[in-house]
Amino acid sequence: MNQIGNSVNGKAATKAVKLRTRPWAAVLILTLGIVALGLGIAVSISFGAANIKLSEVWAAIFQFNPDLTQHQIIQELRLPRVLGGAMVGASFAVAGAIMQGMTRNPLADSGLLGINAGAGFMLAVCFAFLPGLPFMYLILYSFLGAAVGAGLVYGIGSLAKGGLTPVRLVLAGAALSALLSALSEGIALYFRIGQDLAFWYAGGVAGTKWFQLKIMFPWFAIAIIGSIIISRSITMLSLGDDVAKGLGQRTAIVKLAGTVFVLILAGSSVAIVGAVGFIGLIIPHLTRYLVGVDYRWIIPCSAVLGSLLVVLADLAARMINPPYETPIGALIALFGVPFFLYLARKERREL
Repeated sequence: MNQIGNSVNGKAATKAVKLRTRPWAAVLILTLGIVALGLGIAVSISFGAANIKLSEVWAAIFQFNPDLTQHQIIQELRLPRVLGGAMVGASFAVAGAIMQGMTRNPLADSGLLGINAGAGFMLAVCFAFLPGLPFMYLILYSFLGAAVGAGLVYGIGSLAKGGLTPVRLVLAGAALSALLSALSEGIALYFRIGQDLAFWYAGGVAGTKWFQLKIMFPWFAIAIIGSIIISRSITMLSLGDDVAKGLGQRTAIVKLAGTVFVLILAGSSVAIVGAVGFIGLIIPHLTRYLVGVDYRWIIPCSAVLGSLLVVLADLAARMINPPYETPIGALIALFGVPFFLYLARKERREL
């Protein structure tokens, strides 16, 4: 009887998902988002301490002349910076979407659940005890730190009476993030590596190099493609474990795969830009509002909108107080903190 009930509930849930999905809106967002992202990348490359015409940007990308200073600036400094920002924005956004879908927690975000702080703490340990470590190994240690941070948050949250709730999970994440950040700062002071870690504390894409992107890109591509492959299963999980099992989903395998992809996306992104928060909180909510509840559309749309957010935030960071730069983490937090407070208040009213 339970299996029959689960099957009926599963069919009803699948029908509800179809009714609450807007494929036309998703296609429109993907199309316009990609166009806007291309324009944003072009403008971001052309703007800086030395403004460069868009025609020169085009020539530097497709007809590179190493003898021209402007072409060297574009190829060696601005292009990897902008492409790195786009990859990081997509990574944080998709990681947040997967976490919210798997846990059914509207407050889930790698920055709020200790993943970013765990990755940052491990980077501090590497700078202090393993100076000169190649970037490839920094990414691997960042994955490890992200996994430890996530495991501790879920473990601490589970100890509370009544089990995990969205608010308890975020509180555990906030407490652990504060602890790991304090330990990172203590290591930085004791070993005098504060300048090395300052970039990761503030968050920014300045200084991104081609070799970093070449190392990150395979991990990024595998995690994004894998996330799209399991997107239908994430949709089922977002309706509840019972519904997912009733539809024949192997929930344990899907959750394991989703967790691995989240750790890859968040861990590699922290190694590139530092602990930039709220991207994975804001973008998935915005995407669900626009396209509905089907993660087959939410994940690719979140990737495009997340990329666009970071590219525009990086451009704004250079325009606020030139020639100095404002950390993009601070800019995004200006929108992220009020949005988080709104969601937390809404979640509290529903408890």
